[in-house]
Amino acid sequence: MTILHFSDTHLGFNDLDIINEENINQREADFYDAFSQVVEQIKQIKPDYIIHTGDLFHRSSPSNRAITFALEQFTIINSLNIPFILIAGNHSTPRTNLTGPILKIFDNFENIYVAYEQQYKKHEFKDIVFHCLPHMNDDTKALSQIELCEESISKSKKNIMMMHCSVGAWYLMQEFGEWVYPTDKEYIFPKMDYVALGHWHGFGKVGKHENVYYSGSTERTSLNDKRNSKGFILITFNDILTIEYKEIQIRPILEFQIDCECLDVSIEALDLSNIQGTICEVKLINLTTIQSIDINTPDIKKVFEGAMYINVKREFKSSNDIKPIDDIESLSLEDYFIAHIKEDSKHDEFDRLKLKVQSLFSTYEDEYSDTE
Repeated sequence: MTILHFSDTHLGFNDLDIINEENINQREADFYDAFSQVVEQIKQIKPDYIIHTGDLFHRSSPSNRAITFALEQFTIINSLNIPFILIAGNHSTPRTNLTGPILKIFDNFENIYVAYEQQYKKHEFKDIVFHCLPHMNDDTKALSQIELCEESISKSKKNIMMMHCSVGAWYLMQEFGEWVYPTDKEYIFPKMDYVALGHWHGFGKVGKHENVYYSGSTERTSLNDKRNSKGFILITFNDILTIEYKEIQIRPILEFQIDCECLDVSIEALDLSNIQGTICEVKLINLTTIQSIDINTPDIKKVFEGAMYINVKREFKSSNDIKPIDDIESLSLEDYFIAHIKEDSKHDEFDRLKLKVQSLFSTYEDEYSDTE
């Protein structure tokens, strides 16, 4: 028996304000592409069951485009006659009862089995039972639903537990819509043949449990997520449980570092052979205040021409001999900046930089004087 497990597809997510040739946000299109890749793998692998552990959509009220795309892809999956079990995550669950659950749109698909009502739901087949614990806004209710799940474990069939929550991270402060699985209920896990998790975006086994896994997301919802590997899990039940991670192709994030103590040499040494269409994180290190004024971000971005997006970060050289500026609260931002560069430049440089700073602040004030 084989089960394909994927999660956190976040359809409808968009970012970076970059529009592709089809007039769609490029990052939104990347998420659709990642989902399509998983569907192609489903068609090739033809698993016995497919499971998705939450956050199909990025929002509980997704755009028409995201809904249309999902319906098209689910129609393809439904035509394969493979049972597809899906639970709601926190991003796909309404905050109030005033909004209906978006996953209800799949209720009439013959081979799609959905759990979205913030309570335990069991989907049972001839050889396996899927114990679904979708996202629940009420933590106290979640505890009673976990107990219902334990009471429903089959002794004659495979048991798969599906949840969208944090496991093994009881110390975390809860973000909106996140619930943390209670540690004292982890004794249930060995009673299951497999525990499929969603919510965390990295693939991996949870703690000491050999059968508890996050499949991870299929794309990045933040540039702080530096993982260049995304995909899904293929689970095989023979004599033993076998977990195989299958990678899909996503837009790479490449990281570069430019040492401003030897700026030209550092730029010349960069390997830019594979930056086409990538997201580039560029860190300028060992910067002085003077250099930072003279180095324009657009000039740095020109070096990485061909990348889809360039994010430039500046890391200033530490100094132990900086003199404190007395009564800093009485200074304007412009005065403070000028005082700062005065201590870090020669007389002729200071005069030039002072004029440049005053010009920049003047331009800014002219542009934003009529706004808050």
